[in-house]
Amino acid sequence: MPSRKFLVDTDTASDDAVAMIMALRDPEVDVLAFTVVAGNVPLDQAVQNALYTVELCGDDTPVYVGAATPLLRDLGTAQDVHGDDGFGDIGLDLQGRTPADGWAPQVLVDTIRAHPGEITLVTLGPMTNIATALLWDPGIASLVDRCVVMGGTGLNGPGNVSPNAEFNFWVDPEAVRVVLRSGLPLEFVGWDISIASAVVTDERRAAIRAIDTPVAHFSLDIQSVLADYALAETKLEGPDFPDPIAMAHAIDPSAATAEKVAVDIAIGPDPMRGTMIVDQFGFQGSTPNVDVVTHYPSDHFFALLHERLATR
Repeated sequence: MPSRKFLVDTDTASDDAVAMIMALRDPEVDVLAFTVVAGNVPLDQAVQNALYTVELCGDDTPVYVGAATPLLRDLGTAQDVHGDDGFGDIGLDLQGRTPADGWAPQVLVDTIRAHPGEITLVTLGPMTNIATALLWDPGIASLVDRCVVMGGTGLNGPGNVSPNAEFNFWVDPEAVRVVLRSGLPLEFVGWDISIASAVVTDERRAAIRAIDTPVAHFSLDIQSVLADYALAETKLEGPDFPDPIAMAHAIDPSAATAEKVAVDIAIGPDPMRGTMIVDQFGFQGSTPNVDVVTHYPSDHFFALLHERLATR
């Protein structure tokens, strides 16, 4: 029986779906719920993508609808990166599924309070749902065991939506600020970790394709727009997997190297909007509040990914 309880908040696009599969296929993880936020794609599409992924896995984990817009800003999506439907525009039937009854921030509060000290909260998108739950019930911060965040650019950058900002933090920096000041036990896995250790090169793509399970093929097929974007814009050797490597850290943090530092967030305007402010040397006298992952080995990540994608 699964021994670890996860809550996963997602703005479901191509890399989020792979991370969801990893959690659903892990024998030690019980995903209690997926909560959905607007980010990579508008909210309705993100919900449908999450429901499709759960269905593909033959699972019945509930999917809950959350925030359609950031706390104080208009929504900016990443459909140029992931496709209009978030899943590479490959013709999947991504409409007509029904989410569970309930509002995502309320579900987060209720579930965390029902399992004090047991929940690993994994955030794969903008943190609007998380911030809303914390503003509503600040006491839940002390009841979470771990909060693993795919967001930011670690200690070294670079950004993927501006010179210094990562997309999730750029979309709703005010939500990030709420989370940073909440007391949650935060672990950040930034985009820098993804481009260092989670790029799907031609060789890695062939190895995943050779697994020959429906979820393995799906995990590659939905990267079609992202693959072109990576080659043209970010100059990587293939699509990278920021959400899956964050999920790998949530599942198995033993392989990671991390540094406890004081982190704040720039809330704007551009070009600083969403930039992580890391006080490595303590100039501001701030208390360290985040374990920032500085390395996650690529061989460990891809081995874990292969194991989960091979599970039928």
